Amino acid sequence: QVQLTESGGRLVQAGGSLRLSCAASGRTFGDYSVAWFRRTPEKEREFVASITENGRMTFYANSVRDRFKVSRDNAKNMVYLQMNNLKPEETAIYYCAASARPGSPSVDPREYDYWGQGTQVTVSS
Repeated sequence: QVQLTESGGRLVQAGGSLRLSCAASGRTFGDYSVAWFRRTPEKEREFVASITENGRMTFYANSVRDRFKVSRDNAKNMVYLQMNNLKPEETAIYYCAASARPGSPSVDPREYDYWGQGTQVTVSS
């Protein structure tokens, strides 16, 4: 099993940057692909970005491409989401999630077995 803990969320002005962190427990963290999702009152668990088990491939939602970057350090059991040029509509609770399923990381939250508790990101206009 994997336990995930997000951190780094806070209030930031529009156009600002944040780096979210996802700390994982478990010795086999490198066996899991990891994704970031976000939740708002309007959207339930919207896909943001994902990264393969070895970190060689990353995937992004069209709305964040070229502004967000997902990375991981398996030696430290960490995954990061660097978010630049943030927009007010990106105010949400951000979650990291892990999956041991084979194939490319899915954009479907139902494909992920382990979730963190989330971290609040608030972007002011």
